[in-house]
Order: sequence, then C-alpha cells, then structure tokens
Amino acid sequence: MSHIDSLAPTLCTALATEIRDVRTMIEQLADVLACDEYLALKYTEQLQAFDLLVQRISETAGLLDRLAEGISGQDAVAEIRLEVMQRRLQDVLKAA
Repeated sequence: MSHIDSLAPTLCTALATEIRDVRTMIEQLADVLACDEYLALKYTEQLQAFDLLVQRISETAGLLDRLAEGISGQDAVAEIRLEVMQRRLQDVLKAA
C-alpha cells in the first residue's frame, strides 16, 4: 500500500468535516434569506434548492465517513438516502 493510500481514510474524514462546514454555511445563508418575507414569497422554489443542496452535501459527507471507516464503495453508496444520487454513484461504480 502506498503512503497516499494509507492516508486516504484520514483525508476522507477531513473532507467530510470540511463538507459539513460548507453545509452549515449554506443552512445559515438559507435561514437569512428565508427570513426576508419578500424573498421568501418571491423565490420560494429557489430557496427550496438550498434544502436539496444541504441533503446532497450531508450524503456526500456521510459517504466519505463510511469510506474512511473501510466500508466498501458499493456498500457505502447503498446507504445513501437520496435515490437519484445513489443511482448516479452506483452507475459510476458499475462503469469503473
């Protein structure tokens, strides 16, 4: 195993933490925007996109955590709760 391979779990965990920090920032921004009545009424659908972003970010961070724990790629992807995202990543694994 090369040195980079031995660092992969640590890097995956660190990336998951970074991704969760981004998720928190997006949630805070969404909260600020949603508190503005004008924006909330005029841009309801666009503001809902923040929720999907947060979900995808959370699933990505969780996937990295599972990989860092040594779970196989297929099993780690199988635990993704967003069906469309899970399907896309399963297709990537099948094509590899």
